[in-house]
Amino acid sequence: MSASLELGDIFRAAGPAWRSAHAGRLPLQQLKVMSAIEHCRTAALGGHVAACGDCGHWRIAYNSCRNRHCPRCQGNAARTWLAEREADLLPVGYFHVVFTMPARIADIALQNKAVLYALLFQAASETMMTIAADPRHLGARIGITAVLHSWGSALTHHPHVHMIVPGGGLSPDGQRWISSRPAFLLPVRVLGKLFRRLFLTRLRALFDTDRLAFRGQLAPLADRRAFMRYLAPVRSTRWVVYAKPPFAGPKAVLAYLSRYTHRVAISNRRLLAFNENGVTFRYKDYRRDTAHQQQVMTLATDEFIRRFMLHVLPRGFHRIRHYGLLASSSRKASLARVRELLKVISTPAPEVPEAEPATPPPCPCCGGSMVVIQILPRWCQPRGPPRATDPAGGSP
Repeated sequence: MSASLELGDIFRAAGPAWRSAHAGRLPLQQLKVMSAIEHCRTAALGGHVAACGDCGHWRIAYNSCRNRHCPRCQGNAARTWLAEREADLLPVGYFHVVFTMPARIADIALQNKAVLYALLFQAASETMMTIAADPRHLGARIGITAVLHSWGSALTHHPHVHMIVPGGGLSPDGQRWISSRPAFLLPVRVLGKLFRRLFLTRLRALFDTDRLAFRGQLAPLADRRAFMRYLAPVRSTRWVVYAKPPFAGPKAVLAYLSRYTHRVAISNRRLLAFNENGVTFRYKDYRRDTAHQQQVMTLATDEFIRRFMLHVLPRGFHRIRHYGLLASSSRKASLARVRELLKVISTPAPEVPEAEPATPPPCPCCGGSMVVIQILPRWCQPRGPPRATDPAGGSP
């Protein structure tokens, strides 16, 4: 067992053999993700050498890959994104709503990620906006921040959308803020029915316009009758929309977003061991009671890599989206109007200073200032050996 085990270690050790075994069958996007994670913070990406002016201690810091699937590279991206979102928070309660694809449709989505993940966003957001606008429910235009997750805790394929929704919205004429009840936003059964209807209607439209592909075991679904028979069970079952209790204030919303927006399929801290038996990691079994949800699983290395690669997103696909009051085209004006109605003094957003060159952290030996003494091009090692005790550094 190693406390410092990382996904990159597994990919560097087992990736070449896995790619060779699946040669010709792997999408280019998956190959690029594997390469980025393997090379993250290694000499392959270049970096710099910093030295302490007091004790002479050396430190090598290699560059990060910044790939959105890399568990090492999401911290800075999440912090930057959260700083921008903090200015959007309103002094109201916030709700957490989850829309999930049924397993039968998730199987189709695995072969049609771009179109069905987009459909999941579209159907879920339209469902929320439609029911919220209905005078029988809230009767208001709401705002939504939605985040796609495609995984279950054990790396299985489980596409679902997490939504963060302010507890209220603007009246149709834009003259009033209509608050939701303190612990209730919208009826989940009503949401589930409309979500099912919208999703299935548009799924059939995608089929009729030949925008779906079927391979392997799903190849028979290319026939329309087979496709409709396949969908029959999900047309009559309840689609569960899960609404969690409201957050305890805006700070709790930010804490949640920091955990969810830039999360990848598995974090390095969940990895426990990598050896001849495979990869061992922690996961949550939600079928158990809360006290026993934390479990440990070992997968054969090939299976572990296969499961991780299930969650590589199509190139250019946006997994964080905003709707209604928070849509990028009208967010600034909408939020200003809401704050006016809530009588909240709007403070101007602070000017973002120009990016400054990264400063190396203090010397780990004496606390002195570290100075960059050498820039390392890609694939280059530093001139002269660093001291044997020098740690390999982080991203500059």
